[in-house]
Amino acid sequence: MPFLMSQARTYGTATNFYAITHPSLPNYLVVAGGSTFGITDDADPDSHQLNGPSVFGKLISVGRTTKTYAEGMPTNCAQRNHGTYAVRHNPWTYFDNQAERTTCKQFDVPSGSPTAGALSDDVTAGRLPTFGLVIPDLCHDGHDCSAATADHWLRSWLPAIENGPDFRSHRLAIVVTWDEDDDKSGNHVAMVVIQPLLDNKQVTTRLNQYGLSASIARIGGIQPLRDAEKKTDVLAAFDLT
Repeated sequence: MPFLMSQARTYGTATNFYAITHPSLPNYLVVAGGSTFGITDDADPDSHQLNGPSVFGKLISVGRTTKTYAEGMPTNCAQRNHGTYAVRHNPWTYFDNQAERTTCKQFDVPSGSPTAGALSDDVTAGRLPTFGLVIPDLCHDGHDCSAATADHWLRSWLPAIENGPDFRSHRLAIVVTWDEDDDKSGNHVAMVVIQPLLDNKQVTTRLNQYGLSASIARIGGIQPLRDAEKKTDVLAAFDLT
């Protein structure tokens, strides 16, 4: 993935970042909720209706903004797989109380393309949320297609985001990472952090998805949820405080 590696050299990378478990879903729930909730499969939200808040809901409750931008999703907050859209990669859909469901239906949206749609519109207008989760489809995330295809997708999106006013004004940090490895590297996965203040910064501290959840909470002014409390803040490890 030469384009992504060029971004890592320009900005920053965490060389010792780990996912928590297998398969995909529990790792997303750690980011969104600070816990695996004891889940060990990739079943749909019908099988895992989670009580209590997500980071999305908590941010909204304190007046912050948040969105999920999901590629290939047919409707807002879709709770079923559809084509190359995998609901297991969209953690907000699993939080089931009424407030979470209402806000998910409003702010968990199809991403669109780099030239048209919800994410492009928010980038261009300089109104990216306090926390935004961008979910590629099953081809562009490297699951069903090649690493070269995933790199091409990043090449189409990252320059568009970096040219937006949020990034150019230093308000935005972009984190590119994966939910899990291929069972061959002890769940050691790539993490690239893109922010104008970084200059080829390498962080060797062992980090994980609980720490990413803690970062999201900190930038939103809320307490880290559940097991993310007291974990090493990923963005703070890059001195992005």
